[in-house]
Amino acid sequence: MSQLAIVGLGKMGANMARRWMRGGHRIHGFDPSPQALAALASEGLVPAASLQELVAGLRAPRAIWMMIPAGKLVDETIASLLPLLSAGDTLIDGGNSNYKESQQRAKALAPRHIAYVDVGTSGGVWGLANGYSLMIGGEQAAVERLRPLFETLAPSPTTGWGRVGPSGAGHFAKMIHNGIEYGMMQAFAEGFAILEKKQELGFDLAQVARIWCDGSVVRSWLLDLTAQGLEEDAKLGALAPFVPDSGEGRWTVAEAIDLDVAAPVITHALIARLRSRDERSFADRMLSMMRNKFGGHAIKKGAGR
Repeated sequence: MSQLAIVGLGKMGANMARRWMRGGHRIHGFDPSPQALAALASEGLVPAASLQELVAGLRAPRAIWMMIPAGKLVDETIASLLPLLSAGDTLIDGGNSNYKESQQRAKALAPRHIAYVDVGTSGGVWGLANGYSLMIGGEQAAVERLRPLFETLAPSPTTGWGRVGPSGAGHFAKMIHNGIEYGMMQAFAEGFAILEKKQELGFDLAQVARIWCDGSVVRSWLLDLTAQGLEEDAKLGALAPFVPDSGEGRWTVAEAIDLDVAAPVITHALIARLRSRDERSFADRMLSMMRNKFGGHAIKKGAGR
């Protein structure tokens, strides 16, 4: 197997490195943050102060796993690494890159005989304990060389991971995974909002969630986490009604449109997230004004912005 290094030791990257090390792998690592490096070095990571030092510390063939934000930073990291790599090395993108960019990167690296493997990675903060779900795209031979790494990261050597297709397929599968996640989250959110609104029945939302966690057709890990969150704060009073998105929901909706596939649930879930950020809600003010004009309906006055 290739010698492994990881670039990017944020929460997820650091936990992946820990899982590998606990599985007996020797891991080299680089991160711009000296604190992040020092924390992992105390647990057995071989730290590098630069990408040059990182690559120099590995025997060929090398495998470098990038766990960094999608987009420009991935391209900049690849550009910095390329002069240091040799034919037979492998670059792995374990972040949430757009699958089209992964395809382009694999194509650009092929003439140099450097393999590019895209790994859609799910598991979040629980991956260290439970293992990660890995959707892998790339050449079969390159994926097979990295098999021990995937077997260690996954929930078990035979479950939760697999090569799903050629370059780009791993990130495409992860994109769809996240789109489905949007829809599931939105359905739970709407259902519990209805329960919360039915005040006269006095529902204990955490209790309902816990009942559904066993035996119900909607039971899931997401519901387990929902129940846990409601037990910690049933009214969610400490949270602002603002829901970010990573971008993958947008890509999923765009892909559905390009492929003429109806995806109303995922699309609505994305729009609901965008709606949560509109403090001014000009569109809602427009609706109120129009109702007043055609039907004389009352208007609720508010502070203008």
